[in-house]
Amino acid sequence: MESYKREFIKFLEGAGVLKFGDFTAKSGRKIPYFINAGDIKTGEQILKLGEFYAKAYAEHLGSEKAALFGPAYKGIPIAVSTAAALAKNGVDVPFFFNRKEAKDHGEGGVLVGYSPKPGDKIAIVEDVITAGTAIRESMDILSKIDGAKVVACFIMVDRREKGRTELSAMKEIEQEFGFPVCPVVDVYDIIEYLEEDPKNAENVARIKNYLSVNGAKI
Repeated sequence: MESYKREFIKFLEGAGVLKFGDFTAKSGRKIPYFINAGDIKTGEQILKLGEFYAKAYAEHLGSEKAALFGPAYKGIPIAVSTAAALAKNGVDVPFFFNRKEAKDHGEGGVLVGYSPKPGDKIAIVEDVITAGTAIRESMDILSKIDGAKVVACFIMVDRREKGRTELSAMKEIEQEFGFPVCPVVDVYDIIEYLEEDPKNAENVARIKNYLSVNGAKI
């Protein structure tokens, strides 16, 4: 495994973002591990997270400028920290996010921050994809912006689970909307990391059992 992947998984575990146990995903599936960006709670942690996302952005988009969209609520701090990390590296991009409910006073609307214009490129920043539900919700919002185009989606972890078909939710999103989904790591990287310590045997077994039922073929 590449060193940056191990560093990222260690960071997620240390920050309490990666947990093991019994959880229910947004898709309704019962899952043996959980990735929750909402557990990022210090300045140092959000700074570090933004730096990892900025690395993924640079790897896939280089110096190309795309406005960052952070879906409410967990995507908001990710978008802000990623934009800050990119600016530090000389790539100054705008960011924006949505409100859960439209504002009916002041400037109104559902979007806060940058207002995308025709011809703008947009990159979605999310925490994870399980069944693709959250990304489709984001696309419902972004598809209403005339002339703007989503060029990528960046996530912490590809769970490598089935979506609506036997394909992974990530592959389904790529096929449905025509942009790449770029994870920092995937669940098999997490398994490899856990297998380095025998005390993680139970968690490894539970994740593997879960993937034997819900894992995607591609």
